[in-house]
Amino acid sequence: MFTFLLAGIASPAAAVTVSGLYSARVPVSGSSPDQLAQGYSDGLAQVLVRVSGTRDVLATEDAQALLADAESLLLSYQVIRDESGQSVLEMSFGAVGVNRALASINAPVWGANRPLTLAWIAAEDRGSRTLVTDQIRGAALGAEDASGAWQAAFAEASRKRGLPVALPPASFSADRELLSDIWGQFVGRVKAASNDLEHDVLALVRISRAGDQWRAGWVFDGMAMNAGEESVTAPTRDALAESVINRWAGLYASRYAVDAAEVGKSPQVDIVVRGVETLADYASINQVLGGLTPVVSVGAHRVRDGQLTLRVAFSGELDQLKEYIALDPRFVKLEAERPADMPGPVAGASLPDQPATTAETGTVAASSGQQTEAGTESGPSEGKSEGPSLYTYQPVPVDKDEAQQAFESLYQVLYYRWQPSSVIGSDGGE
Repeated sequence: MFTFLLAGIASPAAAVTVSGLYSARVPVSGSSPDQLAQGYSDGLAQVLVRVSGTRDVLATEDAQALLADAESLLLSYQVIRDESGQSVLEMSFGAVGVNRALASINAPVWGANRPLTLAWIAAEDRGSRTLVTDQIRGAALGAEDASGAWQAAFAEASRKRGLPVALPPASFSADRELLSDIWGQFVGRVKAASNDLEHDVLALVRISRAGDQWRAGWVFDGMAMNAGEESVTAPTRDALAESVINRWAGLYASRYAVDAAEVGKSPQVDIVVRGVETLADYASINQVLGGLTPVVSVGAHRVRDGQLTLRVAFSGELDQLKEYIALDPRFVKLEAERPADMPGPVAGASLPDQPATTAETGTVAASSGQQTEAGTESGPSEGKSEGPSLYTYQPVPVDKDEAQQAFESLYQVLYYRWQPSSVIGSDGGE
């Protein structure tokens, strides 16, 4: 079976694992119980929109009841102060708990593996057109220039919705022919220029201003998205970018979100293990994972070039499963890897509304010693908070024929390297 799996693998398709979907940061007036309760509610509202893929989820009485009991879904929190002195509540909610809560009100659940949109944006203002590029990896000109201003606006909008969006490298900024094609929404040359840039969908966007209104029109190419032009208008850059991203998020969620009826089953996560060289490695990995308390079942999903992907059904919260795996030193956690040719993220690596932070004496920690609904114990946290990232570019190693299934997976892919020479309880040697 191991040999058969190795032989049956095709080229990987692109997808992006989004982390931080269940985390939020909101300003609060203080750390009294009432002030924190309001903060929990505000943070959970952000998470419900991000995970369901639609702002309509907040319009129901059932959703309001969830927000009123937001603390029951909380895994951890702390109150910090940003550089302006404002108190900010950082919090994380349980992924399984939130997904089941959404299912309980018949709301859709949009998973952690999401399509990557490469946005080619031509912005016109006062007769001058600019190609909006990834200035983080190029020669940054600052947010005061047109490209930087639009980049910042789309970054904030993408953060709020957890939508992976990338911009082309700054090396394209002087290509006037390409700029003209984007403005005319001619896909051919833009598609050719995108060949070496990771993406699932191309978006050709043209932005113009008429009086006190901005207008954005776009066409998609890829993943059988509607190729006809759509448009939105708004009075400011930030509002326009938010309208565009909201529309895109809604379109993707309507296609890939999982129905409430499918969420009630045991949650499943794909675990990718690299360094699997022998059948003995394969057997050991299955045995170790199968013996972990939270694990309900383990099944081989695919194998390719020393990389084993397992589909693991588990109970409780995903963080609990991670903690159990971390106890075995043979599983070495791998950080997210972004290919060198992948364009930089519009949304950066920070959470919505995340200002710079400094340490605050007396950091407040969540429910010391108290069990949350999902069974994860929250503990105190001290010192400066860096804040979790909203998402990282981490291509999901799936076959092209399985791309649809990957996008409908609810939980992020976990990556490890197998080091069979490590021994539990050793003095650190291998």
